Amino acid sequence: MIVIPAIDLKDGQCVRLKQGRMDDSTVFSDNPVEMARHWQQQGARRLHLVDLNGAFAGKPVNGDIVKAIAADLPDLPLQIGGGIRNMEIIESYVDAGVNFVIIGTRAVEDPDFVKMACREFPGQVIVGLDAKDGRVATDGWAAVSETTATELARVFSDFGVSAIVYTDISRDGMMQGVNVEATVALAEQSAIPVIASGGITSLDDIAALKKVARTRTGGGISGAITGRAIYEGTLDIGEAQRLLDS
Repeated sequence: MIVIPAIDLKDGQCVRLKQGRMDDSTVFSDNPVEMARHWQQQGARRLHLVDLNGAFAGKPVNGDIVKAIAADLPDLPLQIGGGIRNMEIIESYVDAGVNFVIIGTRAVEDPDFVKMACREFPGQVIVGLDAKDGRVATDGWAAVSETTATELARVFSDFGVSAIVYTDISRDGMMQGVNVEATVALAEQSAIPVIASGGITSLDDIAALKKVARTRTGGGISGAITGRAIYEGTLDIGEAQRLLDS
């Protein structure tokens, strides 16, 4: 299991939102490439990048910054989400050196697109399931569907998806702790490894996830994405990774 720092991109800056609200953002850096370098130096083994503008626009808006990070840190695995709605966008990111693409809204609306993407880019497709009260949200969390995260995860079970990033929207950016129960429930009912996201605040959250990382059934928990906590200093990347490695 690994700790994955998040770099959320809005208007070319590195920000954090609260519960996905674009009008409630905190700017942490106006140099995302430098920030990516910083997290690598702190011991990150992968970075989670999100094009927030792209998630709402339905197409990449901060794609050039993502590609600049990939060019600057060719040895650091990157995963990118936000506005990935067609094969051309995936190909563009992969060609630029991005290791994993996260399909969110399009995955909910058109699961067959995920199957096709997995066939074209084996081992490089991640599905992003962002849930509010257990139900999947789309379009930058602006719309909530009737489908539950667990139901949708089962649909992708034999597609060849590398991982599922599961975000509890109510916890995201709120520094209230990770929703361990919901994350474990999804991991136990899905054959795909789950990456936890939303609310990871301290070493206690990392320890709680580590305790349940190997689920009785399913793909288990393979990673934990953290954002506001590492920017505000309540969680140290190196310390968290050492705990998981021990």
